[in-house]
Amino acid sequence: MKVCEKCKTIFQEVPAQCTDCGGALTTPKTTPAYLKNFLEIDDATLARFQAVRAAAISEAKTLSQPKTRLRAIGISGSARDAGDMAAEDSNSEFLLKQCLDELKSLGADTELLPLRKYSINHCKACYSTTNAQCHFYCSCYPKGTPLADDMTTVLYDKVLAADIIIFATPVNNFKISSLLALFIDRCISLDGSLSPADPNNSKNRELNVKHTKFIQLTADQGIPGSGFLRRFMGKVAGIIVTGHEEGASMAISQLFMTLNHFGMIFPPWSNMYAMSSVTRPTYEDKKLVTSSAYVGEARDIARNTMQTARLLQKFDKLKWGPDNSSN
Repeated sequence: MKVCEKCKTIFQEVPAQCTDCGGALTTPKTTPAYLKNFLEIDDATLARFQAVRAAAISEAKTLSQPKTRLRAIGISGSARDAGDMAAEDSNSEFLLKQCLDELKSLGADTELLPLRKYSINHCKACYSTTNAQCHFYCSCYPKGTPLADDMTTVLYDKVLAADIIIFATPVNNFKISSLLALFIDRCISLDGSLSPADPNNSKNRELNVKHTKFIQLTADQGIPGSGFLRRFMGKVAGIIVTGHEEGASMAISQLFMTLNHFGMIFPPWSNMYAMSSVTRPTYEDKKLVTSSAYVGEARDIARNTMQTARLLQKFDKLKWGPDNSSN
C-alpha cells in the first residue's frame, strides 16, 4: 500500500506516481499523529474511528466462537398461505420444512422464518453515500427508533445466530420472489458493515470517506473485524426453488452469486429445484412438486449442509481470503 500525501489518495495497486495529481507516493504509518494529519481529523474523530474498529474486532471474535449445538434457519420467500388469497400452502415452504425437519433430526436447533409474516422496508440504496459500506445495524431504519422495521429488530439477529441458512423461493417471472429479493437487498447491511462514524449523522459523506480511508490504512488481514466486517462469512447455505427449469436455474444462479460473495459456503448438492410439467395446469403442480422424490432432495440438502457445518466447527469461520478484512 502507498499513499499520496498531497491529494490524500490510497493505492492498493501501486503505480509509479499518483494517478490523480502526479505526486510522489509514500508508505503510510498508523500512528495517531500520522492518521490525524493524513485524514485531517481531530482527536475526538480518531477516537471514534478507533472505537468502531475495536467493537468490530470484538464482535468478530464472538462470531468466530465454536458452538456446542448448531443453529439452522429457513428463510421462506413465498407469499402463499392457506389462510390468504392463495388458499393453499406454499410448495417451496413445504420442502423447506422437510429440510428443517431433517436438520432437527441431525441435532440442529431450527427455526422457520416466513418473510410474508414480517414487515421489511425496502433498501434505500445509500451504499455510495456511506462510502464502500452500509452500516450495521441499518442506519436507514435504526434499531431502537420508531423507524426500525422487523429486519432491523428481529431478522438481522436471527441471521447472526445461524450457522446454516436454507433459502426457499418460488419462481416468480424467471426470478426469486419479491419478498426474498427485499430480504437479500437489506442483508447488504451484514456484509462489510460497521457502526456509523457519526451516529447522529450517519450519511455524512465527507466523514464516511475519511472513515473508509482509516479502515484501509489500519486493517490487518490477520485480524477479522479490523476492517470491514462480513457477518455472513463462513455460514453454510442451501437453496430450494420450486418452478420450471429455466426460471429455477436463474433463481438459483442469482442467489448463489449473491450469497457466495457475501461469504457463505455451499456444500456439494446444496441446491434443488422441484418442477412439474409445462403441459399440466399449475393447480395440479402440488402433488408432483411435493412428492417423495423432491422431499428426499430437500432432506439431502439438510444432510450436506449439516455435515459441512460440523466440519467448519474446527476452523475460524471468519478467516477466509483473499481479503476479508478490508475492501
